[in-house]
Amino acid sequence: MRNTLVSSTYLEHSMSEHDHLYPQATAAIAEQRSRLAPGPAEAFRAFSRSVFAEGELPVVTKQLIAVAVAHVTQCPYCIRSHTKAAIREGATPAAIMEAIWVAAEMRAGGAYAHSALALDTISEYQAEHASEHEAAHVLKGA
Repeated sequence: MRNTLVSSTYLEHSMSEHDHLYPQATAAIAEQRSRLAPGPAEAFRAFSRSVFAEGELPVVTKQLIAVAVAHVTQCPYCIRSHTKAAIREGATPAAIMEAIWVAAEMRAGGAYAHSALALDTISEYQAEHASEHEAAHVLKGA
């Protein structure tokens, strides 16, 4: 029972820290962005409307992709906005969670696949320093 209480307290504390770390997305912030850089702001809005319009992929699928990518990029604003948009477009909570798991697997898969770089570096290093290693080994045995 104690672990549950600790976890709840930790979660509440983490959530309150999160509120201070990331300001609430507001209309005032959106207006400020537009006022400070109207051209790029409108270009971005037009780009976004174009990308998320119905096309070869249904809008709900695009929103599920966006939810997954938002988790990989770890953008809290994108996670919230695209999760809401996915629900509005008919995505189920299970479909949203499945998309998040796909993102998690892809992110983990990238780390696993890139281990080939580390393994290659180890092999190169060992080959370049083999004579040093052998000399040290011989000295220890002598």
